[in-house]
Amino acid sequence: MLELIETGFLSILNIETIVIVFIGVALGLVFGAIPGLTAVMAIAICLPITFGMTPINGLSLLMGLYIGGVSGGFIPSVLLNIPGTPASIASTFDGYPMAQKGEAGRAFALTIVFSFLAGLLSLLVLIFISPVLASVAIQLSPFEYFAITVFALTMITSLSDGSMLKGLIAGMLGISLATVGFAPIDSYPRFTFGLPELEAGFNVLPVLIGLFAITEILKTSSDRKQIETKSIQTAYRLKDLGLSFSYFFKQKWNWLRSTAIGVIVGILPGLGGSAANIISYVTAKNQSKHPETFGKGNPAGVVAAESSNNAAIGGALVPLLSIGIPGDGVTALLVGGLMLHGLNPGPLLFEQNGEVMYGIFAALLLANAFMALLLIIGMRFFIRVLHVPRHVLLPIIVVLCVIGAFGVNNRLFDALVLVLCGVIGYIFAKLKFPVMPIVLGFILGPILETNLRRGLMHSNGDFLPFVTSPIATAFLLLAAGSFLMAIHKNRKRSATVQ
Repeated sequence: MLELIETGFLSILNIETIVIVFIGVALGLVFGAIPGLTAVMAIAICLPITFGMTPINGLSLLMGLYIGGVSGGFIPSVLLNIPGTPASIASTFDGYPMAQKGEAGRAFALTIVFSFLAGLLSLLVLIFISPVLASVAIQLSPFEYFAITVFALTMITSLSDGSMLKGLIAGMLGISLATVGFAPIDSYPRFTFGLPELEAGFNVLPVLIGLFAITEILKTSSDRKQIETKSIQTAYRLKDLGLSFSYFFKQKWNWLRSTAIGVIVGILPGLGGSAANIISYVTAKNQSKHPETFGKGNPAGVVAAESSNNAAIGGALVPLLSIGIPGDGVTALLVGGLMLHGLNPGPLLFEQNGEVMYGIFAALLLANAFMALLLIIGMRFFIRVLHVPRHVLLPIIVVLCVIGAFGVNNRLFDALVLVLCGVIGYIFAKLKFPVMPIVLGFILGPILETNLRRGLMHSNGDFLPFVTSPIATAFLLLAAGSFLMAIHKNRKRSATVQ
């Protein structure tokens, strides 16, 4: 094994492969930074290019695109309050308030350091213990996945500051939006009202960009004072940020917990970085001694969000490489990339192509280092976005959002969904309804329904296995406990206010 590892790592130590990895990361960062152009689109566009390359070079390019695409999503999240990718939703919660307070440089520094460390740790997990973790994940049935998703949905209560009822209403709206289009399993069209455009349902990216970007633009446009604000003064040189080792060291447990969540959620097929991003943020908020500071520029929120989504990269590759099951859209495309080069994902992959696999691992580690380097170099240029006058910046953002929404499926309908979700988000903001539960319900709703129906098919319509499975029972009890605790906190808060 050690000989394979050495040979695989040496296979990328040539100028050609190193340059290919560097280009992949740089392109991935660009795709991740432009709302709507995600790692999925970057890999889909570049996949045919790898056909004429060697397996090592072709897959190294794809891995660079993957890491760059996920990491680049935090750039618009911090600077513009727009999640560049679904995996950077929670990064907007505290990253953008930090930028508005002139602390964008600190937000970038925290993201770069902890994203690099989280990615490094998750890749080490991938290299050394992926077969064991994958074998555990594959044994989970739809009953366990259903219970895990129910538990994740209870986090709506933690995202419902002020009124739990409003949060639950918002969450139900998100789940309702997810039911539009073809049903899972049998592909029966629902709530289409005879419109062919609705048969495919609402794509996640136009919904997210609309709820965050268009809503923010409408809120800013309605406030003349914000429009007249020309720039925000912020430091971007590392020596001017006033950061010390102790500043980073304070986040060690938050980073470790969020990384573990990212790896575990990444391993579970179907959840992905967006779920890990939200779950780790909510966990950090609940574990904090000052949860009221989250959403107002708390650095811990940035660390939790960005550590988890980068850790989910290594986690998502575990079931892909070990048992051949893609966990999300990106890894599904990577299956195509592997097969394009004659590699069949599964248990025999390491036995038959061990040298190539460890070459891929080496390329991932190199791409993780390039990601940090490029973000450090580019930080001073990214932050200058804050100095662009709002009356110039906002129209540019609208154009980019529309292009990104249209580019998902080349449908004008997605651009209309973008605007509609922006209006819904703006109305919710005016009525003081939280928007985040809509996103959580929209993302987790299909996972919940799919595993419910699969479980019922497996049990011939019997609901009993959903509560008799030990793992499922444990997560359902955790969900009930989480919900009851949220009710208690809500009543206690209301009593304090009165």
